[in-house]
Amino acid sequence: MQQTQIRKKRRGPFHTMLPFWLILPTVLVLLAIQVYPAFYTIWLSLHERQPQGWEYVGFNNFVRLFGMGVFGESVGHTIVFLVGYTSLTLVLGFIIALLLNRKLKLSGLYVTLLFIPWIIADIIVGIVFRLLVVPDYGLLSGILQNPAIFPPNGISVLTATRPPSWFGGFPFPPALAMIYLIMASAWRALPFITLLLLAAMQTVSNEVIESSRMDGANGWQVVRHMMIPLMLPTLVVALFSLTLGGMNGVGMVFSLTGGGPGSATEVLSYLLYVLGWSQLNFGRAAALAMLIAVVNWILILGTLRVTRVEERTN
Repeated sequence: MQQTQIRKKRRGPFHTMLPFWLILPTVLVLLAIQVYPAFYTIWLSLHERQPQGWEYVGFNNFVRLFGMGVFGESVGHTIVFLVGYTSLTLVLGFIIALLLNRKLKLSGLYVTLLFIPWIIADIIVGIVFRLLVVPDYGLLSGILQNPAIFPPNGISVLTATRPPSWFGGFPFPPALAMIYLIMASAWRALPFITLLLLAAMQTVSNEVIESSRMDGANGWQVVRHMMIPLMLPTLVVALFSLTLGGMNGVGMVFSLTGGGPGSATEVLSYLLYVLGWSQLNFGRAAALAMLIAVVNWILILGTLRVTRVEERTN
């Protein structure tokens, strides 16, 4: 016992601070790539670039951002995109998870193949989907531009104008490019959501399913009244995850539609890119980044709350 105390005294301050020195590189990296940019974005949102230098303008960047007509349009486009993207991904993911949960032959191979889109970058996915429908030489252009199939002159997914709005200035129904963007985004996010829902399905007890079938419930009733309620926390987490990814994703829009035709697919994340790097209006871009960050924090806190409730119930 005395020898142990003597050894502790001989170690000195370096050994006492050893845990701090071990995590110091990680802390420095986080300060460089997360903390400093966050505070610098806050600073930028309160300043505006002038010929003589940066000038403090307070919340004028936020006021001017809200006054831009393109901001309101981007909010509408973002809502349409998120609703379509999350709905399509959740529905398809749930259906595929149901099929895989039946333990089909070669189900492991199916899961492996299903995961391939998730490892492809957004930019690459956007380029591939663009090459499918680009006029003249796209793989599907011969079908889409065939007047016999799509009268009178065929359709062009990337250049077709948006139909008249049903709700005043709200962009619904969306342009064909927005629908195609939703489909491409859902295709890439589908593997992760499918595996997440499949893992939740496999936690549902077979005894619960069998007892409900013995009571006369058909397949749809089992899914609706038994599986979905038991999977509800996971479904909410998947919804928050998809919304968070859809709010911040810009690579797919950049490479697939470029915000067009016109501004039909210009969501908030792409507007942030346009303000910052096309117009070099860093003050308003930082203000928009702050608004998106607030939405992100709300989604993250909602996800954490749902997961904590699930842990307590379990």
